[in-house]
Amino acid sequence: MEYRKRNSSRPRIGQQLGNYHLVRLLGRGSFADVYLGEHIHLKTEAAIKVLDMRLTNDDMQDFLKEARTIARLKHPSIIQVLEFGMEDNTPFLVMDYAPNGTLRSHLPKGSRLQPEDIQPYVMQVASALQYAHDEKLIHRDIKPENMLLGANDEVLLADFGIAVVAHSSRTQSMQGVAGTVAYMAPEQLRGTPVKASDQYALAAVIYEWLTGNSPFRGSFVEVATHHTLTSPPPLREQVPTTPPMVEAAVLKALAKDPAQRFASVQEFADAFAQGIYNG
Repeated sequence: MEYRKRNSSRPRIGQQLGNYHLVRLLGRGSFADVYLGEHIHLKTEAAIKVLDMRLTNDDMQDFLKEARTIARLKHPSIIQVLEFGMEDNTPFLVMDYAPNGTLRSHLPKGSRLQPEDIQPYVMQVASALQYAHDEKLIHRDIKPENMLLGANDEVLLADFGIAVVAHSSRTQSMQGVAGTVAYMAPEQLRGTPVKASDQYALAAVIYEWLTGNSPFRGSFVEVATHHTLTSPPPLREQVPTTPPMVEAAVLKALAKDPAQRFASVQEFADAFAQGIYNG
């Protein structure tokens, strides 16, 4: 299937998609715009993600098949997809609205956090990913911007839809993935993501939370090269108080070879948690 990115996009505020009136723009990304939508009959709110690409007629059934897989995901730490559809060959997804923002906004880049403070986030994201992996779905875009906060500050993992559609290995380009290369596993950069790629990305996020910096910095090409060839600086060189077992767990999950990482993302999260309290 070939997804063709549109040349430009204009805000759709005031328009109607499916049963939703688009009230305001919540955010814009490389592949999608997100709107606050109001149901025209029920007056309930939802987040409407409009993908910035057009599908040919032959592609639509494949998109709908993939969207149905996403909609079947039901987990307390995954944003629920409520509806999906097409408007002028442009796909959109209707999702639960999380009004409390993202972990990126609550934990700005550069923040240096304690392992015990991020443990609840790690466990919730890992639980969501393990569930998705058991359902044979890879997220492919783990980053703080895709970790939303619910009404009780619970973590809700978002953008499985973008992972399956826009970030498919069939459509990735250097331009398209530049925004998330900081967390991308070597095999995903080569276009062959596996379940362990999500584990690597989560470990890269944890590394950033603990040290204040991503494992690697620089241009897209520089960071991609480091992910492929260079071991990240040890955590304890930057934060000497990091428990040794926490460092060992994170660095194992950041192994270049997926086979050298933990057997599952849940096993990684459990090792991280054990490292906090067992040192």
